[in-house]
Amino acid sequence: MSSAETATTAAPDARAERRAKRIAKHLTAFAAQHGGSADGVVEYVGSVATRIVVVGADGTWGDQVAPSHAIGRRAAELAGITLHADFEGELGLKVKTGAYEWKRMAGIQLGG
Repeated sequence: MSSAETATTAAPDARAERRAKRIAKHLTAFAAQHGGSADGVVEYVGSVATRIVVVGADGTWGDQVAPSHAIGRRAAELAGITLHADFEGELGLKVKTGAYEWKRMAGIQLGG
């Protein structure tokens, strides 16, 4: 393999790592603001995006979007997020919903 081929194949990997690190900064900041740790799940949104849903130690939840499943998983790994296979069960029970979420859910049910 020539050095040009090596540089070409390394460029996408380097770009993916930079994206993962940028997303990881947001995930790390979220965890720090919400109890010091977070659990999460990486979910496919479609063929061009992945959603990282995180739940802080205090029950607050948030999300980040990554351009691929691999980048989403790498970002969570870099941020020290404990990943779960799905959002059901233990992870879902950690989420604390406030008045905003309940109002929003009711609005959706009522067509608002």
